[in-house]
Amino acid sequence: MMTALAALPFDPAPVILAIPAAAAVLLALVPSYRVSAALNVGACALTFLTALALLMAPRIAGPFLIVDDLNIVFVVLNTFVAFTTSVFSASYIGHELETGRLTPLHLRFYHAMYQALLAAMNLALLSNNLGVMWVAIEVATLTTVLMVGLYRTEAAIEAAWKYFMLGSVGIALALFGTILVYMVAQPVVGEGPDGMIWSVLMKRARDFDPALLNVAFVFLLLGYGTKVGLAPLHAWLPDAHSEGPTPISAVLSGLLLNVALYAVLRFKLLMAAHPGTLAPGPLMMAMGLASLLLAGFMLYRRRDIKRLFAYSSIEHMGLIAFAFGLGGPVANFAGLLHMTMHSLTKSAIFFAVGHVCQVKGTQKLADIRGLTTSHPALGWGLVVAVAAIAGLPPAGVFMSEFLLVTSAFAHRPWLALPLVAGLLLAFGALMAKLSGIAFGAPSPGSDKVKASYLPMAVHLTLVLVAGLYLPPPLVAWFRHVAGLLG
Repeated sequence: MMTALAALPFDPAPVILAIPAAAAVLLALVPSYRVSAALNVGACALTFLTALALLMAPRIAGPFLIVDDLNIVFVVLNTFVAFTTSVFSASYIGHELETGRLTPLHLRFYHAMYQALLAAMNLALLSNNLGVMWVAIEVATLTTVLMVGLYRTEAAIEAAWKYFMLGSVGIALALFGTILVYMVAQPVVGEGPDGMIWSVLMKRARDFDPALLNVAFVFLLLGYGTKVGLAPLHAWLPDAHSEGPTPISAVLSGLLLNVALYAVLRFKLLMAAHPGTLAPGPLMMAMGLASLLLAGFMLYRRRDIKRLFAYSSIEHMGLIAFAFGLGGPVANFAGLLHMTMHSLTKSAIFFAVGHVCQVKGTQKLADIRGLTTSHPALGWGLVVAVAAIAGLPPAGVFMSEFLLVTSAFAHRPWLALPLVAGLLLAFGALMAKLSGIAFGAPSPGSDKVKASYLPMAVHLTLVLVAGLYLPPPLVAWFRHVAGLLG
C-alpha cells in the first residue's frame, strides 16, 4: 500500500479542506445564479474526487490533520452525498427562484454557506485536534442555522432559533467534556497542544484518570448526541428539516448527523483504550434504543412529509448508535453499513420529497395523494426509496438491519426484543403513510418536475445493488474499521 501512496503527487487532506473554503469565498462574490450553481457542483465534484485519493494516501497523524481508515469512510461518504445533493440543488433552487420564494441575493448566500458547511464538516472529520474538531462542528451548526432560516418565514426563523438554542446547549456540553479530557491528559502528557491531539491521547490513554474520563464521556455523549439527533435531545431536528430548503434537509440527514456521530466514536475509542473506564456501549445503546422507540411512535402522528422523514432519521441514527454501542465485529460492521445506506437512502428520499413539494405546492401529507398516477416516475421512485429505508429486501438497509438484529440476539437477547419492536413500529408507520402518498386518487397539483431525477436514481441504484452484492474490497475495508472500533 505504501508504494502506491508514494505515487500520489499531492497530499489530499489539505486540498479537501481548501477547495470548499475557497469556493465559499468565490460563490459569495458571484451574482449569477446559473454560474454559482455550476461552480457549486464543480467544487463538490472536485472535493469528492480528492476524497477518493485518500484511499491511496498514507495513513498519517500529524499535529493538525489525521488520516486513518475510520475517518476516510466518513469523508468519502460525505463528499459523495454533498456532490449529488449539489446536482439536485442546482435545479431545485432554480425553481425556488422562479416562484419568488428566494431572491438572487439569497442564492448567493445559500451557495456560499453550502460550501462553508462542507469545509467545516471536512475539517471536523480530518482534524487531529479535539478542540479544532469542536470548533468545526460549531461552525457547521451555525452555518446550518443560517440556511434553515433562509426562507425568512416566521416558521423558518422559529426553527432556526430552536436549532440554535438546542444546538448551543449540546455544543456547550461537548465543550465541557472536551475541557475535562484535556484536564485528564494534562498530568500525563504535560501542558500544551499534546493534551488535545487524538493520536497522542490514544497512545497515553491507559495512564489517564478513569473517573474523570467517565464524566467527560457522559458530557461528550450528551453534547454530540444532540447533534446526532438522539433522544431526548432530538427536538431541533424535525423543525430544521421541515422549514429549511430541501437540499439542506438532505445534507442534515445524510451528512451532518454522521459528523457528530464520528465525534462520539472517536471518544468511544478513547474510552475503550483505558481498561479502567466504564464501558461506553450501554449508554450508547440506551440512547439509541430510546430514539428508535420514540421515533417509531411519533411517525404515526406526522402530518408534514418532511417532518415524517425527519423522525425517520432519528430512528435510524438511533439504530446506528445502538449498533456501535453493542460493539463487536458484526454489530460494528452493521453500524458502518447502515450509516452508509441511511445517508444514501435518506438523501434520495429528500430529493424525491423536494420534487413532491414543488409539484404539489405543499408539505401536508393530506394534500399529497396518488403520486404514482399523477407523476409515475416520481411516485414509484419514492415508493422504492421508502421501501428501502423501511428495511424491505433487497435494499442495503435490510442487510444492515439483519446483521444488527442477529448480533443483538446473539449477545444481548433481552435488548433484541425492543429493537425488533421499534423496527416493526417504524415499518408499519412508513407503509401506512406511503400507501396514501403514492396510491389512490391523485390530489390537485400536476406541475411538471423541473429538478433533476439523476441524483435520486444514482442513490437508489447504489442502495439496491448493495443489498445484493458488496464488493470484496469494501467488505474488507468495513471489517477492518469494525475491528478498530472494538
